[in-house]
Amino acid sequence: MNIVLLVLAIAPGLLISYWVYKLDLYDKEPRIHVVLSFAVGVLAAYAATKIETWGATHWRLPHHIGGVIVTSFVLVALVEESIKWCCLLVYPYRQPFFNEPLDGILYAVMIAMGFATFENVIFAWKHDLTTMLLRAFTAVPAHALFAVVMGYYAGSARFSGKKTTILLLRGWLIAVGLHGAYDFFLMQKAYQELTLLALVTLGLCFYLAKRLIRLHQENSPFRH
Repeated sequence: MNIVLLVLAIAPGLLISYWVYKLDLYDKEPRIHVVLSFAVGVLAAYAATKIETWGATHWRLPHHIGGVIVTSFVLVALVEESIKWCCLLVYPYRQPFFNEPLDGILYAVMIAMGFATFENVIFAWKHDLTTMLLRAFTAVPAHALFAVVMGYYAGSARFSGKKTTILLLRGWLIAVGLHGAYDFFLMQKAYQELTLLALVTLGLCFYLAKRLIRLHQENSPFRH
């Protein structure tokens, strides 16, 4: 792997992390916890890779549409989003520095960007410049967008005082659903037109993410 591919593997996750960190307008998070959350995401990706490799080896899923559904929604989306969700709940969620709803989004994205960066480095060992450029504008932002949804509900759950479990589960399930749909549209080969729906999914997720971030910014207790 040459230096250009390595930079393309690492830079997108770092740039998105920096962008999201700057969105925390009223009470900046301690940088050490931001960095640690990113590192937790790297470890989460390593664990997910092991589980997915085991599943792909032992399940031997068929390549028809049913097998693609199971692969995209269960073997990939369910595994990856569940691990990221658990990391969010175990580390930053209950800590004192998690002190406003927007922190749910910030820390979820940091975990997701650590995850995506590890995943990208693995891809860089096996793929070319074109693939890495494509992933910089699709796969890595996708992880961030799914994390915004998950983090929005985690932030709401932490400070709503009611329906905590329901909100946490809702964020997890929506993230799994969006991730599964995105991967399904990319993985299926039966209808090439459906591949374009992956981009539609990203576009809808981006629109949703902007709204959810704005809502938590507006509801920050540190705004006034």
